[in-house]
Amino acid sequence: MAGAFTAREGLAPRSRPRLWHKSYERGARQAVPAKRESWSLREGDFLKVRKRPERKPLSIERAQGSEFLFGIAPCSLALSQSRRNLFRLFLKQSNNSQRLVMSEFVLQATSRGVPVHHVKRRELDALCRGQVHQGVCLEATPLHFKSLEEAEKPDLGDGESTNRQLIWLVLEQIQDPMNLGALLRSAYFLGVDRVVTSQRNSCPLTPTVSKASSGAMEVFDVYSTDDLRSFLKAKTAEGWEVVGTVSKPEDVENVPVISCLEFQWTKPVIIVIGSEGDGLSLETQLLCHRMLAIPPGRALHPGIESLNVSVATGKRASEHRGITVQISVFKNQTNTLAHRRSFF
Repeated sequence: MAGAFTAREGLAPRSRPRLWHKSYERGARQAVPAKRESWSLREGDFLKVRKRPERKPLSIERAQGSEFLFGIAPCSLALSQSRRNLFRLFLKQSNNSQRLVMSEFVLQATSRGVPVHHVKRRELDALCRGQVHQGVCLEATPLHFKSLEEAEKPDLGDGESTNRQLIWLVLEQIQDPMNLGALLRSAYFLGVDRVVTSQRNSCPLTPTVSKASSGAMEVFDVYSTDDLRSFLKAKTAEGWEVVGTVSKPEDVENVPVISCLEFQWTKPVIIVIGSEGDGLSLETQLLCHRMLAIPPGRALHPGIESLNVSVATGKRASEHRGITVQISVFKNQTNTLAHRRSFF
């Protein structure tokens, strides 16, 4: 018995793990299918949740020949004018802070018979290609330059009289839409009568220009010519004075250069502004009666020797309209230096 007991006792440690192992395997075989089925359901639910944010923006088909204006001022002014054909107004689904503005847009669009669509911000971002749209986008036909023949027609309104001296702004090869928009905004605000641009190497009237002009492009006609030099010669023959602009007076030959603060305006005048990089071409300079320069307020470092073209234009136009501001630059507590500067 003892030997048998010893045998069984010796076998017991080997047999028990096998029985336990088989039981474990049996239980595992029963449990694994349930676990796999349960995991499969959870995994499917997880994938569904992950796919929802990846929904593509709504596809909006553009009307033939249309473009998308963006921004509150351009869209509002375009709706209030009759210069464009209007197709659809897109508004961002608004919160309480924008509800009043959006309701005004709805009223404007309804009065013009323009359909209104309320969309999510990402749809507006796609329509405006990432530009700052302020929650408003308007599909409309583009604006184009007018011909010089139309510019010659008298269009005196808003209390204007034929005795008032005229001032026209001529732009030679302005290529940056942000600069062109800023130029139009300054010209409109300061009372410039006409803006004429050269056709060659010049920026067209795009939605970006309208946004940069804060909507001035929607109410202000812009003219264009394919022969800028012939146009300047013709205006000179009619008694106009052609005034060019320059940032470095030493670069000008055979044309007198004066400070814009010294310029006396006695006849209809054309101010000619050159391109952002090269300024006025030599051929155009030679057609000018005088050249205007803006004196700096300090010694300038190389590379920062001129104003932005739109800022410089605003200064020159404001000088001719007689808009000046007296400012004082305090040297110390006892001495002051008064310096005349004009700003727009």
